Amino acid sequence: MLEMNATPRLRRVKQGYTDGFRSLASRSVSGLARTRVTPNVLTTAGVSLCLAAAVLVPFENRSPWLVYWLAAGIFVIGSLLDILDGALARAGGKSTPFGAFLDSTTDRVGEGAMLAAIALVFARQGREWAVVLAVAGVAGSFLVSYTRAKAEALGLRGDVGFGSRAERVVMITAGLVFAPWGGLPWAIVVLCATAWLTVVQRILHVRTQLSSGGSSGIDQR
Repeated sequence: MLEMNATPRLRRVKQGYTDGFRSLASRSVSGLARTRVTPNVLTTAGVSLCLAAAVLVPFENRSPWLVYWLAAGIFVIGSLLDILDGALARAGGKSTPFGAFLDSTTDRVGEGAMLAAIALVFARQGREWAVVLAVAGVAGSFLVSYTRAKAEALGLRGDVGFGSRAERVVMITAGLVFAPWGGLPWAIVVLCATAWLTVVQRILHVRTQLSSGGSSGIDQR
């Protein structure tokens, strides 16, 4: 069965680095929580940096090394800020329904813009197959988030799978870093495959929960 529960070792690895990053994020924002900086400020700054990185990517033909690596660095910083906003909200007691909604929405904006920019580069290079995969990657990435949100709206768990946002950020960043050596298309192949596999995993996991008549509660956003 295509479920994370069927691969306990992979689940333990994912849970390990997720818990580790949350602990590190909580310590990182402990001082920031005592300031006037709000989670929404981090969210806005994060998506702005991700959009700036996406705007840079199509200029790769001028200086591939500089553009790809600069875009990768900016994208990582933007993504980290977009992850730390949740930690700041929890540490400072600044969580709001609108903040959670804004965070989830801007996650899609930043990632979608970067994948669209990468698809533009592929189209200019005549790699039609890579363009198709980039578009499929956008759809898969959005469905990963949608299936989880829909499952949790039903009172079920929908957080299984290895293709969550953190992993997709790593794949995109790795693709940009290794783009001068032709690694970007293959990073998108992995991202697309992982995203769609996660969608299937979540559908099957929800089906299993509904079939058993159980509800596993809601995990992290």
